[in-house]
Amino acid sequence: MKVLLVRPRPDSETIGLQKVMICEPLELEYVGAYIKGLGHQAVIIDMIVEKKPLAHFIKEHKPDVVGITGYIAHVNKIKAYAEEIKKSDGSCKIIVGGVHAEVIPGDFNSPYIDYVIKANGLRTFGEVVDAIAMGHPTDTIAGVWGNHLECMKETSFNYPHPDRSLTAAYRSKYYYMFHNPCALIKTSFGCPYECKFCFCRRITDGKYFYRELQDILDELKSIPEEEIYIVDDDFLVDRARLLEFCEQLEAQDIKKKYLVYGRADFIAANEDVIKRLAQNGLRAVIVGLESGNEEELKKYNKKSSVLINERAIDILGEYKVECYGTFILGVDWDKEDFFGLYRWIKKLGIKFINLQPFTPLPGTEPFKEYKDALLIPRDEYEKWDLAHLVVKPSKMSVREYYFNIIKLYYKITMHPKNVYKMIRQYGIWENLKLSYGASHITMQYFLKMLMNK
Repeated sequence: MKVLLVRPRPDSETIGLQKVMICEPLELEYVGAYIKGLGHQAVIIDMIVEKKPLAHFIKEHKPDVVGITGYIAHVNKIKAYAEEIKKSDGSCKIIVGGVHAEVIPGDFNSPYIDYVIKANGLRTFGEVVDAIAMGHPTDTIAGVWGNHLECMKETSFNYPHPDRSLTAAYRSKYYYMFHNPCALIKTSFGCPYECKFCFCRRITDGKYFYRELQDILDELKSIPEEEIYIVDDDFLVDRARLLEFCEQLEAQDIKKKYLVYGRADFIAANEDVIKRLAQNGLRAVIVGLESGNEEELKKYNKKSSVLINERAIDILGEYKVECYGTFILGVDWDKEDFFGLYRWIKKLGIKFINLQPFTPLPGTEPFKEYKDALLIPRDEYEKWDLAHLVVKPSKMSVREYYFNIIKLYYKITMHPKNVYKMIRQYGIWENLKLSYGASHITMQYFLKMLMNK
């Protein structure tokens, strides 16, 4: 079977970080490797990078099957792609998967989509393609949504390494801010913590498991890029495993630079691990600091504190590991709350921040509480991007809220001290490229201000 795997371009309404980062479609590289092992042909089309319309590639490749993956913000775009494909070639079968499809598959209900994968993405995708190829029925495949069969989600990962040759034409375009060029690797699945707002645990039904260490090391050795983004929901979990990881990096002479996700409480309690990781290439950690307010941290069930957050930042700074801090902006905030967060971020000395208006994602516990107070309709998926304000703020107008987001971003990122540090560390050219991307996002926010009161 000829299988075309598509990564969608975000809708123009989506406030997209693709202006400051474009990462490889790792999930499609896994799918491509797996179905090639079953004897099928695979081609990946990255619509974020491509300039030609999708119809061009359907006509060029004439696929038997098209697989599309995406997040909640891609739902309407994926449905539009499916309609476009079916009108071009009605015999082509369309399969949709990804993390949102596995948690809320019904969002992809469409007459133009043939299969939605609700569990065990690689195995289920392969089973569907095999069944189509042999003319067998697909209603007995448990991982397909709509067949009402009970399906246990996998708790181990024993699949071939992703086939990065399928994205060879795009690889020079993949980067994450100053990590350029950058490759992705995933070493674990799920998260062992229980933050109320988090979508990650729903994907694996609350289970957490990881790959064999030697398998990870073998994959690392096969990746040509020096910059590696480890996209685990939380990489800093098991100190013994992390120390063994460092020992094996040294023993096998693997020289890479790493960007990872990690919790502040682990960093604060494991300075020796951070030091060892820094010696073996740890360059930056994305830390969900969320808030500088104790009550908000308790509300989010972070199991952390302001002091723990501050200790974690100090440790990262001690070993010259960059902190990319993410923060949740409360819908009950006023101007003083924004200013308080600014004071705290300035005190921490963080240069890179990601500000996320509180977003009760469908499928998470907070959604039930806020579903009747949504500012953005549930089916305007392209605006559920963790950047739009989806719940009406209680103490200021929507316009004022967006203005305070822009102001806070610029007070931190454009502070002369931070600009000077970034130019010294990364050079003028890299900073100009990042500034260009950031200016596009700023314009999107300004448009939101103009369109709202």
